[in-house]
Amino acid sequence: MIDVHCHLVYDVDDGAKNKEETIIMLEEAKRVGFTDIILTPHYMQDYYIEPSAKIKEKIDTFYEEAKNIGINLYQGNEIYATRDIIDLIKDSKAMSLNNSRYVLFELPMQDMPMNLDEIIYLLLENKYIPIIAHPERYRYVQENPNILIEYIEKGVLFQSNFGSVIGIYGNTIKETVKKLLTHNMIHFLGTDNHRPNTIYRDMPEIITNLNKLIGEEKQRELTTTNPMRILENKDIDIDTPAEIKKSLFKFWK
Repeated sequence: MIDVHCHLVYDVDDGAKNKEETIIMLEEAKRVGFTDIILTPHYMQDYYIEPSAKIKEKIDTFYEEAKNIGINLYQGNEIYATRDIIDLIKDSKAMSLNNSRYVLFELPMQDMPMNLDEIIYLLLENKYIPIIAHPERYRYVQENPNILIEYIEKGVLFQSNFGSVIGIYGNTIKETVKKLLTHNMIHFLGTDNHRPNTIYRDMPEIITNLNKLIGEEKQRELTTTNPMRILENKDIDIDTPAEIKKSLFKFWK
Protein backbone atom coordinates (compact mmCIF):
# COMPACT_ATOMS: atom_id res chain seq x y z
CA MET A 1 0.00 0.00 0.00
CA ILE A 2 0.99 3.62 -0.53
CA ASP A 3 0.15 6.31 2.01
CA VAL A 4 -0.59 9.57 0.16
CA HIS A 5 -1.30 11.76 3.21
CA CYS A 6 0.50 11.77 6.55
CA HIS A 7 2.34 14.02 8.98
CA LEU A 8 5.44 12.00 9.83
CA VAL A 9 8.09 14.70 9.29
CA TYR A 10 9.04 15.76 12.78
CA ASP A 11 8.94 19.28 14.19
CA VAL A 12 7.40 21.03 11.17
CA ASP A 13 3.65 21.02 11.90
CA ASP A 14 1.22 19.34 14.32
CA GLY A 15 2.52 15.87 13.42
CA ALA A 16 5.53 13.97 14.75
CA LYS A 17 7.17 15.83 17.61
CA ASN A 18 10.64 14.36 17.18
CA LYS A 19 12.67 11.95 15.08
CA GLU A 20 11.94 9.07 17.45
CA GLU A 21 8.20 9.41 16.78
CA THR A 22 8.87 9.53 13.04
CA ILE A 23 10.84 6.27 13.13
CA ILE A 24 8.21 4.56 15.28
CA MET A 25 5.50 5.47 12.77
CA LEU A 26 7.60 4.28 9.85
CA GLU A 27 8.02 0.93 11.56
CA GLU A 28 4.30 0.79 12.28
CA ALA A 29 3.52 1.55 8.63
CA LYS A 30 5.79 -1.24 7.41
CA ARG A 31 4.23 -3.79 9.76
CA VAL A 32 0.73 -3.21 8.36
CA GLY A 33 1.72 -3.35 4.70
CA PHE A 34 2.81 0.11 3.53
CA THR A 35 5.79 0.17 1.18
CA ASP A 36 5.72 3.80 0.07
CA ILE A 37 4.77 7.01 1.88
CA ILE A 38 4.25 10.52 0.53
CA LEU A 39 5.10 12.88 3.37
CA THR A 40 2.63 15.77 3.41
CA PRO A 41 3.30 18.35 6.14
CA HIS A 42 0.78 21.15 6.41
CA TYR A 43 1.47 24.37 4.56
CA MET A 44 -0.78 27.10 5.91
CA GLN A 45 0.09 30.71 5.26
CA ASP A 46 1.10 32.62 8.41
CA TYR A 47 0.98 29.40 10.47
CA TYR A 48 2.79 26.38 9.04
CA ILE A 49 5.28 27.91 6.62
CA GLU A 50 8.31 25.59 6.61
CA PRO A 51 9.59 25.81 2.99
CA SER A 52 10.17 22.71 0.90
CA ALA A 53 13.96 22.87 1.16
CA LYS A 54 13.84 22.90 4.97
CA ILE A 55 11.43 19.97 4.99
CA LYS A 56 13.76 18.03 2.69
CA GLU A 57 16.59 18.63 5.17
CA LYS A 58 14.43 17.02 7.86
CA ILE A 59 13.53 14.10 5.60
CA ASP A 60 17.21 13.53 4.84
CA THR A 61 17.84 12.89 8.54
CA PHE A 62 15.68 9.75 8.48
CA TYR A 63 15.63 8.81 4.80
CA GLU A 64 18.20 6.00 5.10
CA GLU A 65 16.55 4.61 8.22
CA ALA A 66 13.27 4.49 6.31
CA LYS A 67 14.98 2.58 3.48
CA ASN A 68 16.38 0.11 6.00
CA ILE A 69 12.89 -0.35 7.44
CA GLY A 70 11.60 -0.99 3.92
CA ILE A 71 9.72 2.25 3.25
CA ASN A 72 10.27 4.47 0.22
CA LEU A 73 9.72 8.16 1.00
CA TYR A 74 8.46 10.97 -1.23
CA GLN A 75 7.91 14.64 -0.45
CA GLY A 76 4.78 16.76 -0.78
CA ASN A 77 2.46 19.01 1.20
CA GLU A 78 -1.11 19.28 2.35
CA ILE A 79 -1.74 22.89 1.44
CA TYR A 80 -4.48 24.92 3.07
CA ALA A 81 -6.76 26.32 0.37
CA THR A 82 -5.55 29.70 -0.88
CA ARG A 83 -5.70 31.60 -4.17
CA ASP A 84 -1.89 31.87 -3.85
CA ILE A 85 -1.50 28.11 -4.25
CA ILE A 86 0.24 28.30 -7.63
CA ASP A 87 2.71 30.93 -6.41
CA LEU A 88 3.49 28.81 -3.34
CA ILE A 89 4.39 25.87 -5.56
CA LYS A 90 6.35 27.92 -8.09
CA ASP A 91 8.29 29.62 -5.29
CA SER A 92 9.10 26.23 -3.68
CA LYS A 93 7.36 27.19 -0.48
CA ALA A 94 4.95 24.27 -0.88
CA MET A 95 5.04 21.18 -3.08
CA SER A 96 2.84 19.04 -5.22
CA LEU A 97 2.97 15.33 -4.40
CA ASN A 98 6.38 13.99 -5.40
CA ASN A 99 6.77 16.98 -7.75
CA SER A 100 3.97 15.54 -9.87
CA ARG A 101 0.90 17.23 -11.35
CA TYR A 102 -1.09 16.14 -8.30
CA VAL A 103 -1.67 18.78 -5.61
CA LEU A 104 -3.18 17.85 -2.24
CA PHE A 105 -5.02 20.61 -0.44
CA GLU A 106 -7.53 20.92 2.37
CA LEU A 107 -10.54 23.14 2.93
CA PRO A 108 -12.07 24.79 6.03
CA MET A 109 -14.05 22.33 8.13
CA GLN A 110 -17.21 24.39 8.62
CA ASP A 111 -17.81 26.62 5.60
CA MET A 112 -16.95 26.07 1.95
CA PRO A 113 -14.50 28.77 0.81
CA MET A 114 -16.03 31.35 -1.48
CA ASN A 115 -13.00 31.14 -3.78
CA LEU A 116 -12.89 27.33 -4.14
CA ASP A 117 -13.85 27.46 -7.81
CA GLU A 118 -11.10 30.01 -8.43
CA ILE A 119 -8.50 27.82 -6.70
CA ILE A 120 -9.55 24.81 -8.75
CA TYR A 121 -9.48 26.87 -11.94
CA LEU A 122 -5.96 28.10 -11.19
CA LEU A 123 -4.70 24.57 -10.60
CA LEU A 124 -6.30 23.16 -13.73
CA GLU A 125 -5.19 26.15 -15.81
CA ASN A 126 -1.61 25.46 -14.71
CA LYS A 127 -1.93 21.76 -15.63
CA TYR A 128 -2.17 20.50 -12.05
CA ILE A 129 -4.64 17.86 -10.87
CA PRO A 130 -6.40 18.99 -7.67
CA ILE A 131 -6.87 16.48 -4.85
CA ILE A 132 -9.08 17.66 -2.01
CA ALA A 133 -8.26 16.00 1.31
CA HIS A 134 -10.79 14.24 3.55
CA PRO A 135 -14.08 15.65 2.17
CA GLU A 136 -16.08 13.54 4.63
CA ARG A 137 -14.85 15.78 7.45
CA TYR A 138 -16.33 18.97 5.99
CA ARG A 139 -19.73 19.99 7.36
CA TYR A 140 -21.01 21.13 3.97
CA VAL A 141 -20.17 17.74 2.42
CA GLN A 142 -21.92 15.95 5.27
CA GLU A 143 -24.99 18.09 4.56
CA ASN A 144 -24.92 17.39 0.82
CA PRO A 145 -22.38 14.78 -0.36
CA ASN A 146 -23.58 15.18 -3.95
CA ILE A 147 -21.72 18.50 -4.25
CA LEU A 148 -18.62 16.40 -4.93
CA ILE A 149 -20.03 15.26 -8.27
CA GLU A 150 -19.79 18.68 -9.96
CA TYR A 151 -16.16 18.98 -8.87
CA ILE A 152 -15.26 15.48 -10.03
CA GLU A 153 -16.75 16.37 -13.41
CA LYS A 154 -14.43 19.40 -13.52
CA GLY A 155 -11.38 17.20 -12.90
CA VAL A 156 -11.04 17.30 -9.10
CA LEU A 157 -10.12 14.12 -7.22
CA PHE A 158 -10.83 13.31 -3.57
CA GLN A 159 -8.84 11.59 -0.82
CA SER A 160 -10.53 10.17 2.25
CA ASN A 161 -8.94 9.20 5.55
CA PHE A 162 -8.66 5.55 6.50
CA GLY A 163 -9.73 6.38 10.05
CA SER A 164 -13.06 7.77 8.89
CA VAL A 165 -14.09 4.25 7.85
CA ILE A 166 -14.14 3.01 11.45
CA GLY A 167 -15.51 6.17 13.06
CA ILE A 168 -12.33 7.68 14.49
CA TYR A 169 -13.72 11.17 13.80
CA GLY A 170 -17.29 10.35 14.82
CA ASN A 171 -20.33 8.59 13.42
CA THR A 172 -21.45 11.39 11.08
CA ILE A 173 -18.09 11.31 9.30
CA LYS A 174 -18.15 7.50 9.23
CA GLU A 175 -21.57 7.42 7.56
CA THR A 176 -20.56 10.16 5.13
CA VAL A 177 -17.39 8.40 3.97
CA LYS A 178 -19.28 5.13 3.48
CA LYS A 179 -21.69 6.90 1.11
CA LEU A 180 -18.84 8.59 -0.75
CA LEU A 181 -16.93 5.33 -1.14
CA THR A 182 -19.91 3.34 -2.37
CA HIS A 183 -20.89 6.03 -4.88
CA ASN A 184 -17.47 6.38 -6.59
CA MET A 185 -16.63 9.78 -5.15
CA ILE A 186 -13.30 8.84 -3.54
CA HIS A 187 -10.11 8.19 -5.51
CA PHE A 188 -7.42 7.77 -2.84
CA LEU A 189 -7.19 6.78 0.81
CA GLY A 190 -4.56 8.13 3.21
CA THR A 191 -3.85 7.80 6.90
CA ASP A 192 -3.48 11.49 7.80
CA ASN A 193 -1.40 10.03 10.63
CA HIS A 194 0.03 12.43 13.20
CA ARG A 195 1.05 10.22 16.14
CA PRO A 196 2.44 6.75 16.94
CA ASN A 197 0.10 4.00 18.07
CA THR A 198 -2.93 5.46 16.33
CA ILE A 199 -4.10 4.95 12.75
CA TYR A 200 -1.42 2.48 11.57
CA ARG A 201 -2.39 0.29 14.51
CA ASP A 202 -5.96 0.16 13.22
CA MET A 203 -5.17 -0.61 9.58
CA PRO A 204 -6.00 -4.36 9.67
CA GLU A 205 -9.50 -3.57 10.96
CA ILE A 206 -9.91 -0.77 8.42
CA ILE A 207 -8.88 -2.93 5.46
CA THR A 208 -11.29 -5.64 6.56
CA ASN A 209 -14.09 -3.08 6.69
CA LEU A 210 -13.15 -1.65 3.29
CA ASN A 211 -13.12 -5.08 1.67
CA LYS A 212 -16.64 -5.70 2.96
CA LEU A 213 -17.84 -2.24 1.91
CA ILE A 214 -16.35 -1.84 -1.59
CA GLY A 215 -14.60 -5.13 -2.34
CA GLU A 216 -10.92 -6.04 -2.47
CA GLU A 217 -10.38 -4.83 -6.06
CA LYS A 218 -11.71 -1.34 -5.33
CA GLN A 219 -9.82 -1.24 -2.04
CA ARG A 220 -6.55 -1.97 -3.87
CA GLU A 221 -7.38 0.72 -6.42
CA LEU A 222 -7.73 3.37 -3.71
CA THR A 223 -4.78 2.21 -1.57
CA THR A 224 -2.22 1.15 -4.16
CA THR A 225 -3.12 1.50 -7.84
CA ASN A 226 -4.22 5.14 -7.89
CA PRO A 227 -1.52 6.29 -5.43
CA MET A 228 1.08 4.67 -7.68
CA ARG A 229 -0.22 6.80 -10.55
CA ILE A 230 0.63 9.86 -8.45
CA LEU A 231 4.20 8.64 -7.98
CA GLU A 232 4.46 7.92 -11.71
CA ASN A 233 2.79 11.25 -12.56
CA LYS A 234 0.25 9.49 -14.75
CA ASP A 235 -3.49 9.97 -15.19
CA ILE A 236 -5.89 7.71 -13.34
CA ASP A 237 -9.04 6.13 -14.65
CA ILE A 238 -12.03 6.98 -12.47
CA ASP A 239 -15.46 5.44 -12.19
CA THR A 240 -18.42 7.70 -12.89
CA PRO A 241 -19.78 9.04 -9.58
CA ALA A 242 -23.34 8.08 -8.72
CA GLU A 243 -25.76 10.50 -7.11
CA ILE A 244 -26.63 9.67 -3.52
CA LYS A 245 -30.36 9.56 -2.91
CA LYS A 246 -31.38 12.05 -0.25
CA SER A 247 -33.03 9.28 1.73
CA LEU A 248 -29.54 7.82 2.27
CA PHE A 249 -28.03 10.81 4.02
CA LYS A 250 -29.06 13.22 6.70
CA PHE A 251 -28.84 16.99 6.63
CA TRP A 252 -27.05 18.11 9.79
CA LYS A 253 -28.16 21.56 10.85
